[in-house]
Amino acid sequence: MNRGKKVIVLAHCILNQNSVVYPYGKNMKEFKKFIMESLEQNIGIVQLPCPELKAYGLKRWGHVKDQFEYREMEDIIKKLLKPYVDEIINYKNNGYEIEGIYGIKGSPSCGISLTCRGNWSGEASSYESIEDIKSRVKMVEEKGIFMEIFEKLLFENNIEIKFLDVEDWKSFD
Repeated sequence: MNRGKKVIVLAHCILNQNSVVYPYGKNMKEFKKFIMESLEQNIGIVQLPCPELKAYGLKRWGHVKDQFEYREMEDIIKKLLKPYVDEIINYKNNGYEIEGIYGIKGSPSCGISLTCRGNWSGEASSYESIEDIKSRVKMVEEKGIFMEIFEKLLFENNIEIKFLDVEDWKSFD
């Protein structure tokens, strides 16, 4: 059996859109070509955990990165990522190439080039309207908190891997 010596690392929801905040999940067919091409090229797939699903479950509201920037959440993320950093080290030490770490553009956790920020807190009913809340959300050019911490942990282990948004899959070809 010819094992490939390449691996990709995917944000959880790329393989499981059921974990995305309702109603933002995409049709899994949108990911089929990328996944099938990876399998056909004998590229291994590592699925990361979803920090939002782990922390808040399926019935969670949408969040912004600002809500995740506190010490305890960062500790939770580091704990979730440690086995994946170790797995990547193991692959690299055994001659594998990590083709990339793929995230979801705009995600407060797994965005790569774009994430959402917003100045809000408290009860939704304390705002004038949903439009008032939505107006506080801005997309900014930075990583989501999960990918930001992942990159730092890899850097601490002298590992450099390219991070790509889902929309950047063309660069994988």
